[in-house]
Amino acid sequence: MKVLVIGGGGKEHAIVWKLSQSRHVKKIYCCPGNAGIAEIAECIDVSPYDFGALVDFIKYEWIDLTIVNAEETLLKGVVDSVEKEGCKIVGPTKASAQIGFSRVFAKDLMRHYRIPTPEYKVFTFYPHAEDYVRLKGYPIVIKADGLIGGNSTFLAFTVEEAIDALRLLMKDRIFGDAVKRVIIEDFLEGEEVAIMVFTDGKTLAPLEILKNHKQLFDADIGPNTEGMGAYSPVPFVKKGMETVIIDKIMRPLLRALHSEGLRHKGILSADILINKEGLYVLELGCTFGDPESQTVLPRLKTDLMEISFAITDERLSDIQNAIEWENEASVCVVASSGGYPRMYQKGFIISGLKEVKKMKDVFVFHAGTVYNNGDIVTSEGRVLSVSAIGFDIKDARAKVYSAVEKIHFERIHYRKDIGKE
Repeated sequence: MKVLVIGGGGKEHAIVWKLSQSRHVKKIYCCPGNAGIAEIAECIDVSPYDFGALVDFIKYEWIDLTIVNAEETLLKGVVDSVEKEGCKIVGPTKASAQIGFSRVFAKDLMRHYRIPTPEYKVFTFYPHAEDYVRLKGYPIVIKADGLIGGNSTFLAFTVEEAIDALRLLMKDRIFGDAVKRVIIEDFLEGEEVAIMVFTDGKTLAPLEILKNHKQLFDADIGPNTEGMGAYSPVPFVKKGMETVIIDKIMRPLLRALHSEGLRHKGILSADILINKEGLYVLELGCTFGDPESQTVLPRLKTDLMEISFAITDERLSDIQNAIEWENEASVCVVASSGGYPRMYQKGFIISGLKEVKKMKDVFVFHAGTVYNNGDIVTSEGRVLSVSAIGFDIKDARAKVYSAVEKIHFERIHYRKDIGKE
């Protein structure tokens, strides 16, 4: 079979890598791909936003299945366009993808269907937002409506920090027209975990729960990012708690989408805070996450292509109890460009990749890389993620840091405490 993956980051590299292990897959294409993906798939010269050209390619090459994980492409309606032409594709429709790209939409949906999430208010006018934070106090969380990378969430421990964040978003407009609404949310203390589920719109099958460290620096300090590293399984999440998360959060979310007439096939994800009061949803997503994908997919034993076809054919219920996972633990560490998640330079040569490729139980997933005169160079703020599996978290952690230390590019940055707790 032939499969096309739309996207070009570390999570798409992990998807392509896992698909390459399928006994059903003979050829993988990727649009647009990156330097790492190009080693195992053919990267095609088609814009992911040119849906007409994509459909022509899918039909001309007799692509059996398309998997979409690129956020903007989903939001522009690629699934709707491809399905209209009678081609099989995994991903939410344009309407359903809002749950992952508009925090206001997601929060309002959860409030309406009584899915637990921190209390919040939405603002479009700066003076009203400033008055609110002065009255509310701190700590407090300020979020842009759209999920613009990982640096659109600000945790303020003083009123001054909160007002600075509001100014960046609403006056300086650091994200331009992409931010028209701002959410001010209550700060809650507790342990955060991330969960993803496969869904065909009716049934869901959970992936392994993981812990994602989003702050840039060790000890969970510094600005928010998409994630600087993750590990799975999570020792403090027992099997009973996983069942509670599914029953109290994920199933109600799927029912809420169905009640709203939104057809959702593919991935549904949530960042969840656990404390003594209960469970609270902090963020929702509609794609494989980064670095969540690079952390859990190395532990997936079941053929990803078989799962994908079960999703498109709406027969996930036939295999949901048969999806298997490796018993080993997995740790993932992200290597970023200095200055990320804000200003950073690019074009630096990456060395050490050949040495790491020889290591057992270690996998490198490219995010922001391109070829330049035969060299692999940095092209984005998130450059690489390195994953390793081991007998337990400690074993996997030792392997992954042994690998990361062999990789170098100018101004490389990575956290040194992933999986340490």
